[in-house]
Amino acid sequence: MERIKPRTLSGFMELQPDSQMLFERILETLRDTYSLYGFTPLDTPVIEAAEILLAKGGGETEKQIYRFTKGDSDLALRFDLTVPLAKYVALNYGKLTFPFRRFQIGKVYRGERAQRGRFREFYQADIDIIGDGKLDIINEAEIPGIIYRAFNRLGLKRFKIRINNRKILNGFYAMLDLTDKSGDVMRTIDKLDKIGAEKVRELLLEDGIPADKADSIMQFIAISGGNDAILTELENYRGKNEMFDTGLDELATVCRYLSAFGVPEENFEVDLTIARGLDYYTGTVYETVMLDHPEIGSICSGGRYDNLAEYYIDKPLPGVGISIGLTRLFYVLGEQGYLNDELVTAPADVLILPMTDDLTYAIKTATYLREAGIRTQLHCEQKKFKAKISYADKLGIPYVVFIGEDEVAGDVITLKDMDMGTQETLPVEEALSRIYQGLGHKNCGTPIRDCY
Repeated sequence: MERIKPRTLSGFMELQPDSQMLFERILETLRDTYSLYGFTPLDTPVIEAAEILLAKGGGETEKQIYRFTKGDSDLALRFDLTVPLAKYVALNYGKLTFPFRRFQIGKVYRGERAQRGRFREFYQADIDIIGDGKLDIINEAEIPGIIYRAFNRLGLKRFKIRINNRKILNGFYAMLDLTDKSGDVMRTIDKLDKIGAEKVRELLLEDGIPADKADSIMQFIAISGGNDAILTELENYRGKNEMFDTGLDELATVCRYLSAFGVPEENFEVDLTIARGLDYYTGTVYETVMLDHPEIGSICSGGRYDNLAEYYIDKPLPGVGISIGLTRLFYVLGEQGYLNDELVTAPADVLILPMTDDLTYAIKTATYLREAGIRTQLHCEQKKFKAKISYADKLGIPYVVFIGEDEVAGDVITLKDMDMGTQETLPVEEALSRIYQGLGHKNCGTPIRDCY
């Protein structure tokens, strides 16, 4: 029989067990953080009817989507978590309580060219707040607070949440009579970090923007000097366009409430170059970047939109949300040395090595530890003692319990701390206390260590 060479498709990530444990720790941290803010978990199907996923798509979306037929059904793999959310809300509109706050962490699929750090199958972690007809601006201020707490609990400290408002941008371009060209202008400005201000101005001129208006644009996006200074400078444009004024009021409100939501001034900034999805977002927009690695780009982005489910229902459903591309983030953090390899990533906290023919005492000990919340594995394979210790060492299991005839007779166990290299013979209850104490110390870190 000809054997098939095992392989993983390009653009799909498979992790070693210790890395997978660390990834699961990140997932757990995000779930706990989102739950703190009253978000309910949601899990939508990976496969949807193609017409559902492509309702707002076409163009690049249709090129990237994984689409197939099964019988008479035209099906596709979800390419993000937002479109399935829109379908879910439209389908269950009469059963949901609004504002509807959900989080979802799941895999999505895009058939784009696989590159270093870019995947065809990847996890996204989304939160969204959906209103019925209206949604208060306070929700747009709460989102950065959630971003800040999530990354802090993961262990990231040196990051900045960049904030803008699409109404400000649309209003400003309307002042310049550039509404029809605003999309092209924002796409050009989006290249600012990569090509610099001078090249951006040249591209604006090449796109037919008059020199005086190009200069006005460059002057506008260069406004800086701290959040208060930027807001003060923007006041000079007030009264010239109603949409601009509304956006400025919204941006000022978001900034005013951020400190109350626990976001320090050094972790957010107003950035007039941020636009996000040109046809999708309508109000506040966010991008989060790592200060020491801006080349990575945004690690969390999102914003306010006016009508989540307009293609499925005639009810106006405004919302605000953010998305974290977890697979890419995990990959680049690993490359940059940010993942904390000192955390316990073993599949068990304790490995029990019975050294008696009768396993009853060993099994009872394992049951006792498990009922106390200690992840415990029995190793009963017919292998040499050295091989069993090597097994625990390779997996990084923190504690090994030896149970021989003497331990059974004395109703005790021998506990070995694999890190310290020490071992003691103790009653099971006392050993449990030592394990609790040791694990508390070993697990007190965060999945990410901020390298600065």
